[in-house]
Amino acid sequence: METENTCFEPQAMFEKYADMVYRLSLVRTKNRHDSEDILQEVFLRYMKVWRSMESEEHVKAMLIRITVNCSKSLLGSAWFRKTEGLEEDLPAPAEEGRDVLGAVLNLPLKYRTAVHLHYYQGYSVEEMAELLHTHPSTVKTWLFRARALLKEIIREEE
Repeated sequence: METENTCFEPQAMFEKYADMVYRLSLVRTKNRHDSEDILQEVFLRYMKVWRSMESEEHVKAMLIRITVNCSKSLLGSAWFRKTEGLEEDLPAPAEEGRDVLGAVLNLPLKYRTAVHLHYYQGYSVEEMAELLHTHPSTVKTWLFRARALLKEIIREEE
């Protein structure tokens, strides 16, 4: 007898986590159109496996992992590397966070991802290491370097 895990249905999880997936992909790709495509791809993949989810934390971690993998695939594709995107304006955040977000978006990809997961999603270093398939010391280094670069970027803007 197969039990169906209705609390993790795709529609409910989409409503709860779509914003998180979109923001993470936006931080990684810096392009809202690519982020929308990644959002769709993430939830299409989720629809194939949602019945096997054990907990909501497992769902969230899996959605983040799929988002990272989809954005990595896009950024590494030959099409992406050989085309040049049109200039687009990212949605403007509230006035107080604009400088910081702009500085975060100027960081290298691995630093942007680490900053987003740690400061915006609240993941610990150990959780991030597991999600990103790396060592905690590597994540700590990324965060340390990201903070140093952010200080430098913000000082230059002032």
